[in-house]
Amino acid sequence: MSQAEKHKKRGRLPSIEVVDLFCGIGGLSYGMKSKGFKILAGFDLDRTCQYAYEKNNEAKFNYKDIRQVSKEDIAPLYSKKAIKVLAGCAPCQPFSSYAFKNKNKDKDKYNLLYEFGRLVKEVHPDIVTMENVPAIVSFKLKSVLADFITRLKKEGYHVKYQVVFCPNYGIPQTRKRLVLLASRLGEIDLIPPTHTKENYVTVQDVIGNLPPIAAGETCPLDPLHRSRELSPLNMRRILSTPYGGSWKDWPEELLLDCHKKKSGKSFASVYGRMVWERPAPTMTTLCTGIGNGRFGHPTQNRAISAREAALFQSFPLTYKFFPNEQEISLTKASRYIGNAVPPKLGEVIAESIKQHIRVNK
Repeated sequence: MSQAEKHKKRGRLPSIEVVDLFCGIGGLSYGMKSKGFKILAGFDLDRTCQYAYEKNNEAKFNYKDIRQVSKEDIAPLYSKKAIKVLAGCAPCQPFSSYAFKNKNKDKDKYNLLYEFGRLVKEVHPDIVTMENVPAIVSFKLKSVLADFITRLKKEGYHVKYQVVFCPNYGIPQTRKRLVLLASRLGEIDLIPPTHTKENYVTVQDVIGNLPPIAAGETCPLDPLHRSRELSPLNMRRILSTPYGGSWKDWPEELLLDCHKKKSGKSFASVYGRMVWERPAPTMTTLCTGIGNGRFGHPTQNRAISAREAALFQSFPLTYKFFPNEQEISLTKASRYIGNAVPPKLGEVIAESIKQHIRVNK
């Protein structure tokens, strides 16, 4: 009799334990932890993520290249009676449109998903979850994803994946992500959406009550609520950007040379302001700069702060990003936040796994 069957007889869920590959600062782990999963460890090649990962997830951060991680590093961490989950978000940059145009620049990055598959075969967890950019489905090197799925099926997993529009699950940004779930216990699906257009979480809902700050200012009550300074020229530009507008609303003398070219006219959101009534745009690693997308505050003359970006990613106010919050690097904060799996999406994945176990245990 399997451990899952034994727990079914007792009428309760077994312990669910997670090892998180490519863990970053721990957004996925934190979301799963919030649903009662036990986070055992995270693995990542960015040593600077260690503080945030360990502080918020109470789990060990392992600074190690995925190519050097083996069964011996992971398998002993799990308890014998637990449901074993292996989670990961292989870096998405290799599957971006830019990477495709430059695919010969760093071929080795494509191997990261193969390394994930290798570890699934070696460790043989009960459940696997993987999150990535939607482009991996239509990407001309989509054989990488197909090979990953084939390996999972050969190892006895039932596999499902879908592209998730984050506002449909209460995440306040128009992010789209591919979520893959695989289980040896039976068929597994993501839970149905929890929100519709009528009740999406909006910019107003998330940051409407934060104290106002000026460009280059830090809120005295919250060191992460800090925005970048603007040059005199960029201040003129944001002052010339109406509510919900962008560079297309500027007078001629404020336009960049690239905007005057035919090719530049497609970047309608650059230097744009958000609007209160809708979810925020996708948070990126450059989300605290007004020249990198529609990252202007709806009404204040500045780019969004690191705190606002974190809230749009669904990180709680209690999440600790730096050991000394008086010495915050906006560049690092933006990278951490933009690269992270939204914790709320981690909760959705965890709830899907829990419901799956209830049916199949």
